[in-house]
Amino acid sequence: MTIVVCGSLAYDTIMVFEGQFRKHILPDRIHILNVSFMVPQMHRYFGGCAGNIAYNLWLLGDQPAIMATVGHDFKPYGKRLKELGLTDRHVRRVDDQFTAQAFITTDLEDNQITAFHPGAMMFSHLNKIADAPEATLGIVSPDGRDGMFEHSRGFAKAGVPYLFDPGQGLPMFSGADLLELIAPAKALTVNDYEAQIVEERTGKKVAELATMVEAVVVTRGAEGSIVHTGGQQIEIPCVRPDGVVDPTGCGDAYRAGLLHGLAKGWDWGKSARLASVLGAFKIAHRGGQNHQPTLEKIAAKFKEEFGESL
Repeated sequence: MTIVVCGSLAYDTIMVFEGQFRKHILPDRIHILNVSFMVPQMHRYFGGCAGNIAYNLWLLGDQPAIMATVGHDFKPYGKRLKELGLTDRHVRRVDDQFTAQAFITTDLEDNQITAFHPGAMMFSHLNKIADAPEATLGIVSPDGRDGMFEHSRGFAKAGVPYLFDPGQGLPMFSGADLLELIAPAKALTVNDYEAQIVEERTGKKVAELATMVEAVVVTRGAEGSIVHTGGQQIEIPCVRPDGVVDPTGCGDAYRAGLLHGLAKGWDWGKSARLASVLGAFKIAHRGGQNHQPTLEKIAAKFKEEFGESL
């Protein structure tokens, strides 16, 4: 089974503010906001939703195919993919653009302020699902707006089940857009904040959206996650991490767990429990792709937390 991961490949510049944003952003002064944060720590990592999801699938022993558009500065990232053994056959280079880049500032309470330059990502619609006949499962994660429509329609036309993960792309879509993108998907995956936005824009509650697809999965950070499926709500506890270092990419790790489980034919509960385990490994490390648990360690943690074998 080949999982095609549509989304961004990006460089993440992550900075740590050794304080709390809330102490420096005054609610009654938002209209004249002018703040500066000293960030003694700064690191540049390989990231992007597609890259992060694919990396976590690789940790699980899968060989996903990334579908993305990148810029003239992609060479270091391309070298990394090659070293991991991940195929780049569906990665398109746009020579007059930069690869997408995120500039993320995180405070000590794990709040984040992000500036994102899409660059080559805005040309993602040039990639077609029809060019990936090997696809048997997919995900449409944050990408260029036209690309997310193109890939959703492409998966639907090819009869390939896929997860729709609007993530940071939500501001680009109206309620009607979201309903069009959700309807053909196998599942919708959002965090609790995104779930509220989807409800407001579509006029439909999560429970109603869950009748349109197999499942709506809502992650809630330290509160765990909820899978809405078959008229039921499956509560998935948060797995205890070794440390809380950086939330960047936790959602992507979670989605990789879902995809792996679905590819294996597992039910939504077991898939989401694995997803929770992957999120715990990720949050204990800086950046979206710097955690390196072996498959044996992942399996042991899964057994320890849930009493099940992978």
